[in-house]
Amino acid sequence: MSPQEASTRFSERTLSVTPKGLRAGILDLGDLTMLGMASTAPVFALSVTLGLIVSRVGDFAPLALILGFLPVLFVVFAFRELNAREPDCGSSFTWVRRAFGPSTGWLAGMATAVASIVVLVNLGHVASQYLWFLASRGSWEVSPWLTIPTALLIIAAMCWVNSRGIRIGEHVQRVLTYVQYVALGILAVALVVGVVARGASQVFDWSWFDLGAALQDPGRLGQGVLLAVFLFWGWDTCFSLNEESDDPARTPGRGALLSTLALGLVYLALTVLLMIFASTDSTGAGLGNPDNAGDVLGGLRDMALGPWGWIVLVSLLGSMLSGAQATVLPVTRSLLAMGRRGAIPSALGTVEPGTQAPRAASVLVGISAGAYYLLLNALGAEIMVDSANAVTVFIAFYYAVTAFACVWMFRATLRDSARNLWLRGILPGLGGLLLAVAFVSAVVQWGNPEFSQTRLGGLGGTLAVAIVLAVLSAGLLFWARFAPGTRAYFTAQES
Repeated sequence: MSPQEASTRFSERTLSVTPKGLRAGILDLGDLTMLGMASTAPVFALSVTLGLIVSRVGDFAPLALILGFLPVLFVVFAFRELNAREPDCGSSFTWVRRAFGPSTGWLAGMATAVASIVVLVNLGHVASQYLWFLASRGSWEVSPWLTIPTALLIIAAMCWVNSRGIRIGEHVQRVLTYVQYVALGILAVALVVGVVARGASQVFDWSWFDLGAALQDPGRLGQGVLLAVFLFWGWDTCFSLNEESDDPARTPGRGALLSTLALGLVYLALTVLLMIFASTDSTGAGLGNPDNAGDVLGGLRDMALGPWGWIVLVSLLGSMLSGAQATVLPVTRSLLAMGRRGAIPSALGTVEPGTQAPRAASVLVGISAGAYYLLLNALGAEIMVDSANAVTVFIAFYYAVTAFACVWMFRATLRDSARNLWLRGILPGLGGLLLAVAFVSAVVQWGNPEFSQTRLGGLGGTLAVAIVLAVLSAGLLFWARFAPGTRAYFTAQES
């Protein structure tokens, strides 16, 4: 089959997807929208990322959020179009494989796995710290002898919940989502009351959105934008659960779009409100204070809520646990699809008949995350931050390559209508291009060790971690290419 024939065949109708044993029809639009929002761990993501964005771009933080949101929105359109034609739980792996071949598809699937495992580790680590801080009410220093086993238990628990079936996981997710958003609403009201009562620390200014001024330092703006992209990462969980939704071809796209738009509004409103309340100064309560950069909301809790500041910690803890549990969902589905295709050992392509969940993939994710967490602790706690930053390039990679896959697979239909031209061609292509530019800009910037917390082998920790994870992924690809059990995947004809 020629590339043109493959493109025409792909775009003409919805392709038949072989059932993988997952529980079909269990999730509706509300479920997927909630899971799409929960997967980003929004309260935690904003708390640990906003300070970093401000340190890069200062008062242009709202602009960086918008610039980070736009390519993500464009990529959502790409995922939606691809899913409408092939609603396979492998999502990026499946679609990129069909567009660009088995090796590129394998790398897209592996990038999804790497990103999910690294984020799971980070969420488990910080959640354990917050859990013990709440338990001790901050009265004593929490020892690593407590936080490390607790983090491992959290990681294991999240993987166990996933292995018990999608409905149990969805119920757990709903409770945690309610906790974090109710607490976030209380914080937002407290911020408004604080501004009214004592005045603004920084007056709102439309110059915060001045693109021309921000572009005077494009490198730092690019880093801020890439960090903003990380804030939205997780909406693609909706597509990983397509085979378990009530309408696999349409509901995931609607859920992803709704959750992304809602998150964009929440992030932008809170960022502006926090800037007015605390300013972007690098001292005191300012969002640019490096002492608070890793936890902006936690640093402001007493100033905003006084003795009720613990509510912010509860919101953050709920967000972390919610994000950790939701992070397991897409990676296990991606591994399931890869196992079914023979791209990785076939044992990972199985589901438990009783729970209709990918138990083997869940176990592998838990073991991998636990081992990676112990390795990071052996290297030093500071490298956790560099590891979390490094994962942004893997997210940018598989988002961008999936967007380009949309343009390529639908190229035969782009002239059929204005809708096709924009939603299958121009916007996905632009989204992929913007993410590719942000990817390159970040890697160049990371060459400067000042953008990292640690140094490894003469390199900044962020770049070093990204290189190590990339080399590991390439090594696994080489192994899979020649291993007897997976070699056929790379030589089989497209189907």
